Amino acid sequence: MTQIDEERFSRDFVEMKAVEDFRSFIGRVKKSVPFYQGKLAGIDPESIRTPDDISRLPFTNKDDLREGYPFQMLGVNMSQVQEIHATSGTSGSAVVAAYTANDLKLWGKAMARVFSRAGVGPDDVVHNAYGYGLFTGGLGMHYAALEVGAAVVPMSGGYTQRQVKMLKDLGATVICSTPSYAQHIAEAMEEMGVSRDDLRLKVGIFGAESWSQEMCRELETQLGISALDVYGLAEIIGPGVASECLAGHEGLHMAEDLFYFEVVNPDTGRPVPEGESGELVLSSLKREATPIMRYRTKDITRVLPGPCPCGRTTRRIDHIKGRADDMFTLRGVNLFPKEIESELLRIEELAPVFQLILDRNSALDVLEVHIEPKDGDVLHEHLITKVKTHLNRTLGINVMVSVKEPHSIPRSEGKAVRLVDRRKLIR
Repeated sequence: MTQIDEERFSRDFVEMKAVEDFRSFIGRVKKSVPFYQGKLAGIDPESIRTPDDISRLPFTNKDDLREGYPFQMLGVNMSQVQEIHATSGTSGSAVVAAYTANDLKLWGKAMARVFSRAGVGPDDVVHNAYGYGLFTGGLGMHYAALEVGAAVVPMSGGYTQRQVKMLKDLGATVICSTPSYAQHIAEAMEEMGVSRDDLRLKVGIFGAESWSQEMCRELETQLGISALDVYGLAEIIGPGVASECLAGHEGLHMAEDLFYFEVVNPDTGRPVPEGESGELVLSSLKREATPIMRYRTKDITRVLPGPCPCGRTTRRIDHIKGRADDMFTLRGVNLFPKEIESELLRIEELAPVFQLILDRNSALDVLEVHIEPKDGDVLHEHLITKVKTHLNRTLGINVMVSVKEPHSIPRSEGKAVRLVDRRKLIR
């Protein structure tokens, strides 16, 4: 069976499997996971008969996972665990993600679909610039290459000029990284006098951070590729939960038979209608080591209506708009960094890098936008006026603008830090 055949499901089949999976999950974790023994007390697995019954089950959130650090969420004996990953824990205790042999097979299956949707196969060379280690990105892409029979170059992040040399010398046809690091590589290519025509790249698989369609087009132009979005998180499995296909930027296909997903109102927790934005909720019910039910991701998206031109019948989600906890309000306007990025990349004189500094002046929040000119000779006053006018016209916000010297705004080898919220430092 080909990968695309595996992704032709009827809605009745998906809903039937979801109900079966939730029943099995409840029966299993009530015996093995202390957290869910309390969370699901009094809930009979046989009471789950429809998706409506699923939507009434309790949520799991990141605080639950942090409080369970390191192994209170473990659903198997430690002797069955073959791999352990963890989130950074920069804003609290890290979240541990453990994998049995079957979990690694599940992850490999999900990641093989990501590469299949991107047209990657045995004839390809995959340049993997995601970080290896506790972060799931590097090994997730590595496993995907092995699953589809492609050659993989395990570059990891950093040493950007060497990245360019290896891309050219080893003839990579696929590049995997965060989109912001791909931009950094493109800048290094320009500095080294390496053209996109000197490379054999055909597709890029980018994720781990929210990025705009304008950044997508920029990368496609800079690298001569189809730039595809991939989505996932360690709490569920790692990358591989959803990704774009080659039919154009028509949304991200969900691996619906492997993970159950919902979109809910962030305030009420109730499902929203198809096409309406809300918070993505995910369940990794088939995972053995750290099974998760109805996990609130805080990622904002929507279910896209209608079929995809590629022929897959799996439902698709829109590109992640941002995280609910990344949204900020400026003079009554709700904003995500991605929206500002989208508008800044429309201004041709700007380099494709920026940083937002959110601060407080007396009782008012103020936003300072740090930008870099593409051409060092352009007048700073011209850029400041243009950016201020454009953001006011398109987003309805008034900002301060600071023009920085070329290459002075920090570049990221992992997830880009687009927003620095200094308000949190004010006591």
